[in-house]
Amino acid sequence: MAIKSFRPYTPSRRHMTVSGFDGVDKHAKPERSLLEPIKKNSGRNSYGRITVRHRGGGNRRKYRVIDFKRDKVDMFAEVLRLEYDPNRSAFIALIKYEDGTLSYILAPTGLKVGDKVLSSANADIKPGNCLPIANIPVGTVISSVELNPGRGAQLVRAAGSAAQLMAKDGDLAQVRLPSGEVRYIRTNCRAVIGQLGNLDHENIHIGKAGRKRHMGIRPTVRGSVMNPNDHPHGGGEGKSPIGHPGPVTPWGKPAMGYKTRKTKNRTDKFIVKRRNSK
Repeated sequence: MAIKSFRPYTPSRRHMTVSGFDGVDKHAKPERSLLEPIKKNSGRNSYGRITVRHRGGGNRRKYRVIDFKRDKVDMFAEVLRLEYDPNRSAFIALIKYEDGTLSYILAPTGLKVGDKVLSSANADIKPGNCLPIANIPVGTVISSVELNPGRGAQLVRAAGSAAQLMAKDGDLAQVRLPSGEVRYIRTNCRAVIGQLGNLDHENIHIGKAGRKRHMGIRPTVRGSVMNPNDHPHGGGEGKSPIGHPGPVTPWGKPAMGYKTRKTKNRTDKFIVKRRNSK
């Protein structure tokens, strides 16, 4: 996947890069039957209170309905085209089943127009095919992994991400996730073969503030340049130390090294190795 840079005819263009969109149909209109409206809430909850800061504005978008369940079993589908999806980092593929049904799936690396994909326990081990983990050989690179059978893919859905099937033990399989965590997942959960596409997404340089505003992300102001009544880091003459053992949020909670996961989580028994274990 190529990255496109620009001749620096403005200061912001000097370092800006965009994806080359290799294999993606840049002129295709999204399939209208698979679009849904997105209501913007600018980070506010049902009470109108801001629960996520620095959100608002941005370009208008429609949601592309992605088939994460892949429940049309034992029916081949042809890839019609690859498309850009503004709601996620990975590219998506428009597929057409033998009965004429259209659907969107996340496009793994190597999937091309005209390829056939299949969701079946007997499917070949090739990118885009969806199988139960019980039928996938150990060592295979997978993505779009289910956590609960039939619920649809919840893990490994970002651009360039991939998990690896490490071992099988009865009804459970050990899967190494992109974070490095090794986790037990039931073997009757489904996963898609292959690493997700758009590998260079992490190397793209935004280049200017306006491009972030187009994404619906508003500016973030450092606490150290605020007044003391606005942030615990604020105040002082000149550039001052924050005056705390470590950085804190505007409400005084530790901002680094503060564990937020529940200490008695019922899913702890499924974690074989933590992502941050030495």
